[in-house]
Amino acid sequence: MSQISPSKKQHTPMMQQYLRIKREHPNDLVFYRMGDFYELFYNDAVEAARLLDITLTQRGQSAGEPIPMAGIPYHSAEGYVARLVRQGHTVAIAEQIGDPNAAKGPVERKVVRVLTPGTLSDEAFLNDRQESLLVAMLPADDRYGLAALDMASGRFTVQALDGLEALTAELERLRPSELLLPEDAPAPELGTQTAIRHQPVWLFDLDSAMERLTTQMGTRDLTGFGVQDMPLALQAAGCLLTYAADTQKSTLPHIRSIVPERHDDSVILDAASRRNLEIDVNVRGEEVHTLFQLMDHCATSMGSRQLRRWLGRPLRDRQELRQRQHAVATLVDDFVFEQVKATLKPIGDIERVLSRIALGSARPRDLVRLRDAMTQLPALQEHLTPLDAPRLQALKDDLHEQPHWTDVLNRAVIDNPPVVIRDGGVIAPGFDEELDELRGIDDNAGEFLIRLEEQERERTGLSTLKVGYNRVHGYYIEISKAQAREAPDEYIRRQTLKNAERFITPELKEFEDKALSAKSRALAREKFLYDALVRELAEDLPNLQTMARALAELDALVCLADCADRYNWTAPELTDEAELIIEEGRHPVVEAVSDSPFVPNDLTLDNQATTLVITGPNMGGKSTFMRQAAVIALLGHIGSFVPATRARIGSIDRIFTRMGSSDDIAGGRSTFMVEMTETANILHNATPNSLVIMDEVGRGTSTFDGLSLAWAAASHLVRQTRALTLFATHYFEMTALPEHLGNAHNLHLDATEHDDKLVFLHRVQPGPASQSFGIQVAKLAGVPDGVIDAARRKLDELEQVPASQPSRTVSVQEAPPEPSGPMQADLFAPASQHPMVDELADLDLDRMTPLEALQWLYHHKKTL
Repeated sequence: MSQISPSKKQHTPMMQQYLRIKREHPNDLVFYRMGDFYELFYNDAVEAARLLDITLTQRGQSAGEPIPMAGIPYHSAEGYVARLVRQGHTVAIAEQIGDPNAAKGPVERKVVRVLTPGTLSDEAFLNDRQESLLVAMLPADDRYGLAALDMASGRFTVQALDGLEALTAELERLRPSELLLPEDAPAPELGTQTAIRHQPVWLFDLDSAMERLTTQMGTRDLTGFGVQDMPLALQAAGCLLTYAADTQKSTLPHIRSIVPERHDDSVILDAASRRNLEIDVNVRGEEVHTLFQLMDHCATSMGSRQLRRWLGRPLRDRQELRQRQHAVATLVDDFVFEQVKATLKPIGDIERVLSRIALGSARPRDLVRLRDAMTQLPALQEHLTPLDAPRLQALKDDLHEQPHWTDVLNRAVIDNPPVVIRDGGVIAPGFDEELDELRGIDDNAGEFLIRLEEQERERTGLSTLKVGYNRVHGYYIEISKAQAREAPDEYIRRQTLKNAERFITPELKEFEDKALSAKSRALAREKFLYDALVRELAEDLPNLQTMARALAELDALVCLADCADRYNWTAPELTDEAELIIEEGRHPVVEAVSDSPFVPNDLTLDNQATTLVITGPNMGGKSTFMRQAAVIALLGHIGSFVPATRARIGSIDRIFTRMGSSDDIAGGRSTFMVEMTETANILHNATPNSLVIMDEVGRGTSTFDGLSLAWAAASHLVRQTRALTLFATHYFEMTALPEHLGNAHNLHLDATEHDDKLVFLHRVQPGPASQSFGIQVAKLAGVPDGVIDAARRKLDELEQVPASQPSRTVSVQEAPPEPSGPMQADLFAPASQHPMVDELADLDLDRMTPLEALQWLYHHKKTL
């Protein structure tokens, strides 16, 4: 591969210019504008050819070496750039900014924009229903400052986090497109879709960050934003703003506020819980069959993004939630939401349009979208005015009509403009007198010449006079030799021919000057008018952004009303108690995709029943029952109606779910280690206001170890934590827990055998399950008949009661039989045996009840 020569003098002037630009952007792919193409050279060309599957060629030689080159047409560059950025690369766009006619050497070029995964605002590069976030993170011991920016909307947030678990949860929620870190900080484990950029440590300096932030916000300090007590977050924010401004070559005028996000304000979900509940990404990393996909009936893409933000960060503020709920109920009444939704449908992505206006990259069709949105405002006002809901009235006030801009945009831009301004045809006729005149000259030159010829013949009486044009001499009046001496005095001789003389007049010269440059001058005038219009809109950005935010929130509320009507959801009662009471609850996604009618179930978690131990067969519905409880609680905390006939939802501070695990190969953790790590997180962080869902704790190790861990974890949640807990298990011994702990209760899901087939009833009943139906489920899964028969025989053998022990009966409360084979050695056993080991060896575990075993443990704990 050819490398760039270090000797600048040996290169051609053009390559010297390219190399200067490349030195300023050593880690970026430089798109160097040459005529109608963007060219890439040297290693950039080799890399781009590989990534884009385009031809790698050569451009002569420079410094005695061939120059690898690859190019793409500038008019189709967007698609190529989008592919590179999505793969995590950074692209620097070097445009011609000098006048080719005035240049003595290469036309002056400079980088006008740097495109990175987290700083995109162009429509072609973005998922319209998902934010693309630039995030900066600053670690300090076990604390973290986090700042997040959506460049395409200007939404800018900061937060302070304690502990790696909190950081992991937030990064899982934000899923940044690009993450900025100090150069001495290790990168956290993230998905492959995140580009990691290490930045100089000095960019995170607090004093520099404060200066940068106050300048950006136009304030003396940041007290008004409520972020003054978050120094780590502000340091991250300062670095983020500097990076964003450098890439955009702009002051970022659309970023006008900084919003603090505090953990106490929201229902916290750790990373595992987000994955398990499949809020907007399922366990396979896709959007299909997720809660967001089910609910997203928004009319606009900015409404969809608002809904996703609500689902990702449920609130605890009861006043805010009740206002949203009241707004949804009002929109559901008399199907008002249908009228509002129909009015919202013609509205485009105004949030992102305004950001492009602020960054000076707005296209003609962006202005048409903005105009179309403004024309819908009177109808929205009409729909919202009679509605008695405080939140809707506040949104109505923010959606006040924009008569000035509606009029200007109607007069300025044609109905269906071209995609870009460079070829003209955007500004409407009648908007600018000078532009109309220039266009008229270009369009009507022939007619003008005919009219001039007739006028001059009549005025001079010269019958041979005619008006013509050629590319060498321009416009002229030609008169035969015989009549040339009679030409008026104001005729100026331009050219003598064999049989005729050619003249020019001041009027024709003025027309010539206009006509020859009319097209280029019209295009320049149109570009000037367009840029001026964009600048004027940018000056009114605060007002227009308020309108855009109101449209997004209104659309999200209308979507919640649509879901309530579409799926037969009901308004939950929001209480301040630690409780979750649901009548005929349903899992919304499972219900939507199921071919058979969904079986609803009740649930009561309160101070009398903080823990429910759930047993029943695999495939019986335990997981769905528990997940639907968490989903209903989450929906209640975004202000939505819920899939139930009735629900009382207390003030929940966290939702934990420990449901299934897989190996963390990259982290060097086994399935059981992952399971125990998630369990430890719950036991350390759950509170009496937390909702905890635990499924099959202890299944990743030996039976006795697993049962002991499950019992101890459940006991801790009941005794110490008192969290609202759903605890599903296949250890039937766990059903004895309610006998010892009054706040624990048993539930089970039933199945029945009919004609040698297993039928799942999916109905939750009080009490423990009677059997697990494991062999029947294995048969349903397609396990060979021979294996099934062998399993039945072994089960019969294990369940037979020895004659010497007639009193033994298999019970759901018994501990499992002691294994007949040798026990596995404990790798961590002490060299000398403790006396308790001898006593333990003498115990007859087959005859002990769980209560007797627990009493034995308490006795020795007290002794120790």
